[in-house]
Amino acid sequence: MQKRGLGRTDLTITPLVFGGNVFGWTADEKTSFDLLDRFVDAGLNAVDTADAYSRWVPGNSGGESETIIGRWLKARGNRDRVVLITKVGSDMGQGKKDLSPAYIERAVEASLKRLQTDSIDLYLSHWPDPATPYEETLGAYQRLIEKGKIRFCGASNLDASQLQAALKVASLRDLPRYDVLQPEYNLYDRASYEGPLRDLCMAEGLGVITYYSLAMGFLSGKYRSMADLGKSVRGEGIKGYLDKRGLAILDALDQAAARHSAKPAEVALAWLIAQPGVTAPIASATSVEQTDSLIRAATLTLDAAEIRQLNDASAP
Repeated sequence: MQKRGLGRTDLTITPLVFGGNVFGWTADEKTSFDLLDRFVDAGLNAVDTADAYSRWVPGNSGGESETIIGRWLKARGNRDRVVLITKVGSDMGQGKKDLSPAYIERAVEASLKRLQTDSIDLYLSHWPDPATPYEETLGAYQRLIEKGKIRFCGASNLDASQLQAALKVASLRDLPRYDVLQPEYNLYDRASYEGPLRDLCMAEGLGVITYYSLAMGFLSGKYRSMADLGKSVRGEGIKGYLDKRGLAILDALDQAAARHSAKPAEVALAWLIAQPGVTAPIASATSVEQTDSLIRAATLTLDAAEIRQLNDASAP
């Protein structure tokens, strides 16, 4: 499967990233192993997780996803086949978002232990931390890179002004810059990324891997009325998508899906893959059947008319 360069890093990834937020939540360890096996055996190679996954589940404390991925990597002996992405900075019990050097240095050791690896390919600041200057956070990443603990750093959930400020500090202080951004972006949620943030990422050559790529599952077409919201644990969060615009997007997805004998989710991901400046969307699955759908999405090509129709239906 064709790979894409991830910004200015030397990492290359296939055009779809497996979202590990489900591991230890809606996918148990055995299921997670099956999903990862199918994904990698199909030629895809990037897995995204975070230390905080899945702390929100009753009985969990965070780190469950990384632990499952680490056990899978050890069992399969395939670390060299996987681009491993994880994140730091979420509340892991310290009561705040934290990107201070002391915290990062502790957190990376915990992640490396859970992942059973010597180095993380891409380490992302999960959230902005207004209490810690960019210079301190980037300095911590520089030390981790020098020690071989991580290869590259990036960020998630920054707006254009925050990203610009971080890039400026990196340049002025000769520190590692954020080479990859992970923004929320999908056919419905377009406004926060398109515009200044996308322009900056493209001008600076950042890799972009999008999260909530299927709008929490709404773009799968599974939820078309309030009566459908009980179909999964994410259903309640999808209520806001069931408006006139959301239904128009589903209609456009249905039309393109019919032409390609595909599923709406596959078309929604193919639209993202085709967007200027997007390296790859992140999407998760909880069954082998859903994983096969992600694999198909990675090779689905939409024509210009189909992209235009989806653009028009989803225009903010």
